[in-house]
Amino acid sequence: MHDPQTGALEIRGIRVPGFLYGTAWKEDATEALAFGALTSGFRGIDTANQRKHYDEASVGRALARAQAAGIARSELFIQTKFTHLDGQDHRLPYDARAPTGEQVAQSFASSLEHLGVERIDSYVLHGPSLRDGLAPADREAWQAIEQLATAGRTALVGISNVSVHQLRELIGLARVPPAFVQNRCYAERGWDRAVRTLCAQHGIVYQAFSLLTANRDVSAHRGVRAIAARHGKTPAQIIFRFARQVGMLPLTGTTSPQHMRDDLAIADFALTAEELAAIDTVGERS
Repeated sequence: MHDPQTGALEIRGIRVPGFLYGTAWKEDATEALAFGALTSGFRGIDTANQRKHYDEASVGRALARAQAAGIARSELFIQTKFTHLDGQDHRLPYDARAPTGEQVAQSFASSLEHLGVERIDSYVLHGPSLRDGLAPADREAWQAIEQLATAGRTALVGISNVSVHQLRELIGLARVPPAFVQNRCYAERGWDRAVRTLCAQHGIVYQAFSLLTANRDVSAHRGVRAIAARHGKTPAQIIFRFARQVGMLPLTGTTSPQHMRDDLAIADFALTAEELAAIDTVGERS
């Protein structure tokens, strides 16, 4: 079930908000920013047990503060990730010498402790270990993630930073199908059209990150600015609304309280078919 206005979804009994707040690259500001996002109205939080780019424990402190402020756990959608050794720095959440499957189990247990929860709503493989194809370690990691899902410890599973060929391979081997793909989304590549098409064919929700930072030229494009002016919105709001209307679940990592409020305020208008088509190809033309 999908609400075309708010973008909210229901997947296997789990309510997924129509916008996620991403917590990467926030360092010492992570707790304050995540708490600010929650009090601004975000109900979906994306993080990872990868200290190199995330501070998952600080996200957990923000969640505790939010619950103390009256935001119930049942209102929240919490997504975190397992990251292979090559994506980590020295601050590992698992034993580097352990088999990959055991690393997944250790990382997951650490995430529960960091986040102060008993169950994860979505657990994501934080990218394959190879540029092309899936390595044995990727298959082992996915099998361990499937075991967590089968045991009811995570409701949904997914993969990020994946090519269309890797996703097709994963779909072919998965016993628990991925609910999500989370990719950096470039307008110049057709907004990751090939991956999104494969996702749509298999009922997978495409989560888009870096919609603004990867597409600065699009935000500044005169056609996008004209569309924004017609609707009385910012170019950023137009891009997020576009993403939602074409079936993406957008993420934002803004550090601005005003932008947090703006990003959530995209349910009161709709882009026309002509506007969607113009934005769909603007990166390819610019």
